[in-house]
Amino acid sequence: VALGVPYFPRSPTTKSVETIRKLFGDESHVCQFQEPGRAERAFARYDYLTVMKKILLMTWTDCLTAPPGMEIIDFLPTPSVVPSWITEEELMVFADKFQESGFTGPLNYYRAMDLNWELLAPWQGSKITVPTKYIAGDKDMGFKSGGTKDFVESDIFKSLVPNLEVVIIDGHHFIHQEKAQQVSQEILSFITKFTTSASI
Repeated sequence: VALGVPYFPRSPTTKSVETIRKLFGDESHVCQFQEPGRAERAFARYDYLTVMKKILLMTWTDCLTAPPGMEIIDFLPTPSVVPSWITEEELMVFADKFQESGFTGPLNYYRAMDLNWELLAPWQGSKITVPTKYIAGDKDMGFKSGGTKDFVESDIFKSLVPNLEVVIIDGHHFIHQEKAQQVSQEILSFITKFTTSASI
């Protein structure tokens, strides 16, 4: 099961960050996060709860790209109202955990994208042949921008992931929290199909 980000085939010639740079520019969140310490310093201008609100509650539907000279975290608005799918207390749990660990760990995911591109070279051209379910929010910035929606609906995607089921539901990037019950049900129904058939 994949949430939000679909399987994209590896480019044989262009590294991941360069591809994103060409699509969205130097001020996209992926490009800004490449420089060690840059995002950490920008995030540090806010308390941890505010950072959580800016990121987890964002309703952005376009690529996350800041204006020139502005940091992504400064560009994101701070919601004044907490939506019904999460509480202030739950947000505080995330804030407390990141206060203990800092943000470098998750930011390093983006910094390792080109390394992952290199490591995946032996699987160039591979398909995902196991049964797969892709779930995304219809307002997810990752689904709405960069041609992702068209790609997911294309025959190319279906040829790369032949045993594919696509479910698009009403929601944004953190769909597993925003629509937790619905996403859980989709995952359980997918798993149940195989556990049921395996037990026959």
